[in-house]
Amino acid sequence: MAKQRIAVLGAGPMGLAVAYQLARDGHQPIIFEADDRVGGMTATFDFGGLDIERYYHFHCISDTAFFQVLDELKLADKMRWVSTKMGYYYQDKVVPWGNPVALLKFPGLSLVAKFRYALHAFLSVKRDDWKPLDHLEASAWIRRWVGAEAYEVLWRRLFDYKFYDHVGNLSAAWIWSRIRRIGRSRYNIFKEKLGYLEGGSNTFLSAMKADIEARGGEFRFKQAVTRVRMEGGAVKGVETAQGFEAFDRVVSTIPLPYVPGVMPDLPADVLAKFKAQKNIAVVCVICKLKKPLTDNFWLNVNDPAMDIPGLVEYTNLRPLDHHIVYVPYYVPGEHPKFQEPDEVFLAKVKRYLQEINPGLADDDFIDIRASRYRYAQPICQPSFLDSLPPVALPVKGLWVADTSYYYPEDRGISESIGFGRNLAKQAAA
Repeated sequence: MAKQRIAVLGAGPMGLAVAYQLARDGHQPIIFEADDRVGGMTATFDFGGLDIERYYHFHCISDTAFFQVLDELKLADKMRWVSTKMGYYYQDKVVPWGNPVALLKFPGLSLVAKFRYALHAFLSVKRDDWKPLDHLEASAWIRRWVGAEAYEVLWRRLFDYKFYDHVGNLSAAWIWSRIRRIGRSRYNIFKEKLGYLEGGSNTFLSAMKADIEARGGEFRFKQAVTRVRMEGGAVKGVETAQGFEAFDRVVSTIPLPYVPGVMPDLPADVLAKFKAQKNIAVVCVICKLKKPLTDNFWLNVNDPAMDIPGLVEYTNLRPLDHHIVYVPYYVPGEHPKFQEPDEVFLAKVKRYLQEINPGLADDDFIDIRASRYRYAQPICQPSFLDSLPPVALPVKGLWVADTSYYYPEDRGISESIGFGRNLAKQAAA
């Protein structure tokens, strides 16, 4: 295959995967990234001397596309696996969660409600065919299976504090994929096993970047593409603040809501589909503590005084010198809450953590920060794929995708890698 010079928009996991595959197939990817680093939502930052992800990440035993790249980059020996715990903060105390015994002992639910919840979870993990769920609405599907009692205690706050006004229009197939992924990370019904890389995501990101560059790829950091130029139904190149650069082929992996602004010359019906896509934003608070909050990696939260459905105590997966807790606020970007200043979120999180663990004093908080990402997750309504334009757009030489396109799977590093590598092969064919 003749060597091609191909523009790749975005250096998140999917954009990196596209560039990685193109470079390995003998082409020259030129990656345009608005940020000053690779990674997107997996990028790391300096948290008071600790290089760590701005948003938490973990790996499941089913992440085959990710493991394949680790093998190719000779990083497989950097993978570490941990038997993690789940908990539930309910009725002012932390109780065990995530296994049959914990479910049986869980307060505030009848035996019938517990049985219905367990049956639904078991069948969801065993299910492989998502198509029958594609047209169903998620909250109604779950309520029908688990009943009003279990839905109110175990599910409602998760929906309300992540999707807000969109609760009644979510795909059951999308929610099912989240249940199945975590369920299949268990190596028996009592134990969950999750993984991390030594050095965190930066180990993987740095190796991907180095491999791409070693094979002739180039990165253009802090160079957002402002327009993809098209003429006569074909791509001509890209425009940035630095000027125009000619390309016959362009692969975009930026969030879909940015596409209409960057590609205004697309056909009107295609533009309308991109403009109709909705996304959840996130304000993710990260805390560095002197002492642990709990002994759980996951902690679900159902407390009427807390506007969060849960948190992640990351150092109960990846050991570090201090204790790291992530508290994500997922909220529609147009919601007033997303406009609140960081200080509001930081104060609430500090108060919540001290309520969950009254042993935490003010001086146990070493550092606390907030990061924001406007387009963190697509909102997938029933029959979601039908709402998306095709990946290969009706413009010669132009492909567009983001994490929406591997629906019903939720966004994830491994899923982005698998999809991105296949996308690269399509674009170069």
